[in-house]
Amino acid sequence: MLRAATTADAAAIAAIYNHYVVNTVVTFEEEYVTTSDMAQRITEVLGDGRPWLVWEESGQVLGYAYASGWKSRCSYRFSLETTVYLDPTATRRGLGTTLYTALIDALRLTKTHALIGGIAMPNDGSIALHEKLGFQKIAHFKEVGWKFDQWIDVGYWELIL
Repeated sequence: MLRAATTADAAAIAAIYNHYVVNTVVTFEEEYVTTSDMAQRITEVLGDGRPWLVWEESGQVLGYAYASGWKSRCSYRFSLETTVYLDPTATRRGLGTTLYTALIDALRLTKTHALIGGIAMPNDGSIALHEKLGFQKIAHFKEVGWKFDQWIDVGYWELIL
């Protein structure tokens, strides 16, 4: 079931996210995110009037998607960065597409103009998801991230609404 996230989902969302923090270069965070920190992030996104969606099955959150500010300068107010994460046991079932499509549809109802997805490279699955949904690659930054004793490239994909 697709639904809006609440702070009551913070523990489940943090558990999903922390898998990627500890085991992958998908996120450049390097320390566990606490439930209270995640609840604060959810509160900020929702407080800004932006969607944060979750996919829940049998009472378990299996994935989430949200949009946050791209940059802090006011001229960027119509451009948002998008994020989608799935529980590692819930991949390759179409849930990422479902969540991301719902997020994009919700943002089309707002004054949002541009969506930006940043992808730590390489990540064929994320690239395929973005391009399937109409995003186009607009940038590739070489060796801008450092995690697990390696340099990581980051690509950016954009969707103009």
